[in-house]
Amino acid sequence: MAKSKPVNFMFRLEALAWHAYVGGLGALGLERASRWGAAIVPVVGQLTSAHKTALRNIKMAFPEQSDEWHRETRAEMWREIGRMSGEFPHMGKFLERYRSGELEFRGKEIVEATLGKGAVFIGGHFSDWEITSLCLAQVDPNSHFTYRPANNPIIDKYIVETRAAFGLTLQAAKGKEGGMGLLRSLKKGRSVALMNDQKYNKGLSVPFFGHECMTADGPTRLALKFNVPLIPITGRRIEGTKFVATAYPPIELNYDDPTNEQTVYDGVKRVNEFMEARVREAPAQWFWAHRRWPKEAWMKAGVM
Repeated sequence: MAKSKPVNFMFRLEALAWHAYVGGLGALGLERASRWGAAIVPVVGQLTSAHKTALRNIKMAFPEQSDEWHRETRAEMWREIGRMSGEFPHMGKFLERYRSGELEFRGKEIVEATLGKGAVFIGGHFSDWEITSLCLAQVDPNSHFTYRPANNPIIDKYIVETRAAFGLTLQAAKGKEGGMGLLRSLKKGRSVALMNDQKYNKGLSVPFFGHECMTADGPTRLALKFNVPLIPITGRRIEGTKFVATAYPPIELNYDDPTNEQTVYDGVKRVNEFMEARVREAPAQWFWAHRRWPKEAWMKAGVM
């Protein structure tokens, strides 16, 4: 959990609104809460700068598609985020579904093969990514997850505790302290789990949908340093509140030359290629609203 910030009046007010929102959705039941979230969040999303960001990103990644397709993909993305917000208070229900076999985790034998040996799991912001984390945590309860803390410490505490309830008992906030925790876990033969699909200015410039963007190289470097597999895991919404999570074969890395910068670059490039392939399979289920590419890339692509 992140180091707590001082709780001020605004944080308390925000938390009151947050708890009212998740409390109301929690009272609705899973199916209705998912639908309500899909109705509410798109309205709010349209009022943010992320609304324009998402459309520019979609146009740049899929220039061959029509304007109507671009806008519908953005609209469905917001509905997907809304569904996720509605489903978060009901993670206990998804845990029940996992235990009953209704929530399928394909390739979990790939995760089982790493138990006690260590691995670097990487994911992306696909569909309801909390459900993907839940699946991984059931197979590898000692896996050390990283997360970006919420600005509001009261809300952050709620999120951390909700995740802990479905198995994410080891959670490291991003930053120097969190990074040291990951190193300690890998040294002990534990696995670590990180998101690897967002902009990271201190990373490497690597193509993604044909456009250069700064990409986190940390997961690749960790896998090479500790000689463990770099395993991608993603999730997909099939319909309604039905999901499938999938663990894929490890990303190919040159473990014979782990400190070579070309080795690292090649690994990060394969990570981006993997993420791009998953986005293309279900474009509306990826979170387009973050600034994955710089403005220069938007301008060069003619979408700004």
